[in-house]
Amino acid sequence: MDSAPAVEALRFRRMPLLAAVLCFALGDILSRSWHAPVLLAGSTALLLLLAVLSQWRANRIAIVPALALWIVAGCWCAQIQPAIPPQTALIPYADGLSRIVRGRVVRVRLLHETQQNDAAPQQPQEPWRMEPGAWEADNEHPLESVDLDVQAIEDVTPDTSTMRPLQGGVRVTITGDAPVLACGDVLELPLRLRVPDTYRDPGAWSHAAALLGEGIAVQSSVKAARVHKTGAATRDWRCRLYAAQSWAASRIDMLVHSRANRLLPAAAHLSAEDAAILNAMLFGDRGRLSQTLRAGFERTGTFHLFVVSGLHIVLLSGVLFWILRKLRTPEGIAVATTIVAATGYALLTGFGVPVQRALGMTAVYLLARWLARESGALNALGVAGLAVLVFDPRALFEAGFQMTFLVILAIAGLALPLSDRLLHSWKRATHNLWLVRLDAFLPPQVAQLRVRLRMFGVLFAQLLGKGARDLPLWLLLAVTWACEAFLIGIVVELCMVLPMAVYFHRATLLALPLNLISVPLITVLICVAVLTFCVALLNSWLAMIPGAITALLLHTVRALVEHLGHIALADLRVPMPAPAAIALACAALVFCCWALRARQRMWQWVGVAAMAVIPLAVLLPEPPLLHRGVLEVTALDVGQGDSLLVVSPEGRTLLVDAGGPVGQQVPSPDRWDIGEEVVAPYLWSRRIRRLDAILLTHAHSDHMGGMPAVLRDLRPHELWLSVQPGKSPGLHALLEEAQDLGITVRWFRAGYAFNWGGLHTSVLAPEASYENPREAVNNDSLVMRLDFNKASVLLEGDAEAPSEAAMVEHGRVAPATLLKVGHHGSNTSTTPAFLAAVAPREAVISVGRYNTFGHPRFEVLGRLEAAHVKTFRTDRAGAETFLLTSEGGISAGTAASY
Repeated sequence: MDSAPAVEALRFRRMPLLAAVLCFALGDILSRSWHAPVLLAGSTALLLLLAVLSQWRANRIAIVPALALWIVAGCWCAQIQPAIPPQTALIPYADGLSRIVRGRVVRVRLLHETQQNDAAPQQPQEPWRMEPGAWEADNEHPLESVDLDVQAIEDVTPDTSTMRPLQGGVRVTITGDAPVLACGDVLELPLRLRVPDTYRDPGAWSHAAALLGEGIAVQSSVKAARVHKTGAATRDWRCRLYAAQSWAASRIDMLVHSRANRLLPAAAHLSAEDAAILNAMLFGDRGRLSQTLRAGFERTGTFHLFVVSGLHIVLLSGVLFWILRKLRTPEGIAVATTIVAATGYALLTGFGVPVQRALGMTAVYLLARWLARESGALNALGVAGLAVLVFDPRALFEAGFQMTFLVILAIAGLALPLSDRLLHSWKRATHNLWLVRLDAFLPPQVAQLRVRLRMFGVLFAQLLGKGARDLPLWLLLAVTWACEAFLIGIVVELCMVLPMAVYFHRATLLALPLNLISVPLITVLICVAVLTFCVALLNSWLAMIPGAITALLLHTVRALVEHLGHIALADLRVPMPAPAAIALACAALVFCCWALRARQRMWQWVGVAAMAVIPLAVLLPEPPLLHRGVLEVTALDVGQGDSLLVVSPEGRTLLVDAGGPVGQQVPSPDRWDIGEEVVAPYLWSRRIRRLDAILLTHAHSDHMGGMPAVLRDLRPHELWLSVQPGKSPGLHALLEEAQDLGITVRWFRAGYAFNWGGLHTSVLAPEASYENPREAVNNDSLVMRLDFNKASVLLEGDAEAPSEAAMVEHGRVAPATLLKVGHHGSNTSTTPAFLAAVAPREAVISVGRYNTFGHPRFEVLGRLEAAHVKTFRTDRAGAETFLLTSEGGISAGTAASY
């Protein structure tokens, strides 16, 4: 490393606000588990007194009470922050009745256009084959999503119905011909309200909590013909922001559908998918991004480049400021112009929290530069962090804030000092190269490099002409910039391993090489796309050339991402890191920030080596969280579907089914995937990296829908099946997926028995002679019994009365400790004869809350109660875990309690 660069040591006096924001965040964290207002008030008074005394009598230790006061401030802000309104007023009205709802529109989103246009025709669906929680069949494509601020709702009684004033939020999906709606419109429409699905499994993302954060308590859908405007529209500042965002997105859509764009060749033609990406990239409208598009970007770790974020604000501001300075604009005017332009652009994006943070950071940096002071990136980071956390302490626990803070900390705290030490000589050598008298004031190595550059410059001038004199200089500058970009990319990716593993369970090994290529392309693409947008406001024909360049750049990046996304290394999934690993990675990051700025060369090299600790602490395999020596059965909460985790006494893992939507024959890549969002995250929360086997009871979507994602994410060694129906495109696709992944497929029929992981496994159904040439039915179910000495489990799938009768008739059913009740508690299963033969001590029913099938049926619950069977349901307390001992003992509790 160069021994002479002026890299300032990490000292409190140079970056007090960074220390302040870290202490404030610590107080925010402490407040989550410590609520003592009286003690907090006393601590505040005592610390204020100590701060005054130390400033007066012992100035050297004044920093201690000052930082402690920031911790106390974090506690106070977190405790006085208003809680998110629980939105409970609307919940009692989600009872299946159609009610008139009057409300004011607060946001309108167009839904995924390509899905509307390209979706394959679907057969009409009966009401009982709809999604869990759906109240009626509606086969028209959803066009708009509308958020309503409810003003009144119809209160229905047997005799009368009246409009009752009420407050709350509802998200309505409008199907059919989309009406012209705008934020501020007052609507009356008949709705059947339903509570959003909540999957109470450790590690699973809560859609209901996310909606509640947006002020939404319930959901519904309605045909456009039933929507009626009433009353006078009122527009507040939120409406104006959303209207600006929608207006900007609509301009891109108009350009895509313009005749000028249609005349361009395919490579330079903007498609509907391109418009969805541009609207997400430029204006933050992600509603029309299909799951297929998102998956490709997520696999390669480049999704953040294709949706508007703080990065886009920084890139646009940097390019605009650079252009203004090259045009010799006075620095003060350039700073003011850049901040105003960045603010205007931020408003067009909806002014989300990440954009607000980036805008604040950009303004702080530019103003500091204008005032001719050191920019102090770490101190500016502290300013921006405090500005966010003081007004919204909950932001500390959001992935967006953490990732933004971590990226800036990685660049300012690690990459820049490392770059200064490694590339300092090259940077100094290129400064005023032809001013020879400067050589005398520079270190010998730098002066020697300048002499060589001038020598080669003269040689190039003689060979190629005077214009080539600066060619060696530009080559060295290009190499320096490339090395600096490469170094920043490496450091950022090393640090981003932590949040990517925690929040997305991905180790994006291709993110670094892709980002090194993509970031420059994206920078140019954003600038050209903004130019295209501005020109398109004037005339679509004038926007042909910039639009064609935008399309070419976008298609190039998309092709690169799509091709590399199919490489196995691009989709490496990892479980949740242990708390100790997260703490070690954070400690290593802080240590590296100090060591790379230390004056001793030894500490500098130690800091470089310690950077490897950050990803290693996160990615090194850790033992899964298993209960050794007992048989574990966990029934996951997957709504109206089935998914169970079985862990043998020897620690081998078996997943039985993976949930999914009801009534869907072929999984759609654009549909929310319960395997990806619920089942796999639960397994990762247990630190399970790979399953030993997956068992699919039968080819119904509520058991198989999440299976493809689990196959890709957990890569099981084996896939266990029983019957292959003649008409099951979903199962055929699953078998092809298993073959591509190299998974061994095993087929089982009644009478087959084997030992597995310390268990004796017996197959009870279907019969060896059973065939099904038609669509999948419940009696295709693979029924298994697992014996662990005196304890046993019977996994019934959706087997119905005929299958149960055959099992009883052939004498295969024996008393079991635990029964997984068949078909979600339907009256078509768990017949009296079968229940008497099983005689379970405990039973579990996998069933969805608010389902429209009436599951579990009261007849089945009555039979279980009459047989003195202790029954558990996933719709009541979420995932249920059962631990069975070899002596026949059994204990049960929610999965979170274990």
